[in-house]
Amino acid sequence: MERVRIDVERCKGCGLCKEFCPKGIISLAGYFNRMGYHPATVSDQEKCTSCAACARMCPDVAIEVYR
Repeated sequence: MERVRIDVERCKGCGLCKEFCPKGIISLAGYFNRMGYHPATVSDQEKCTSCAACARMCPDVAIEVYR
């Protein structure tokens, strides 16, 4: 079940979501998006508690969180 959806094309790889994730399950991908940034990615959807800290911190509104 996908709890966090990141629009990789809108993500600029700032890392704020990574810093504020209490579970530490967000990292920057090893590939580039069309704009040349390493987008954020979720390593383990099952560990996500849907707290939405990542979505609140995202300046590009590129993250959606589902419960």
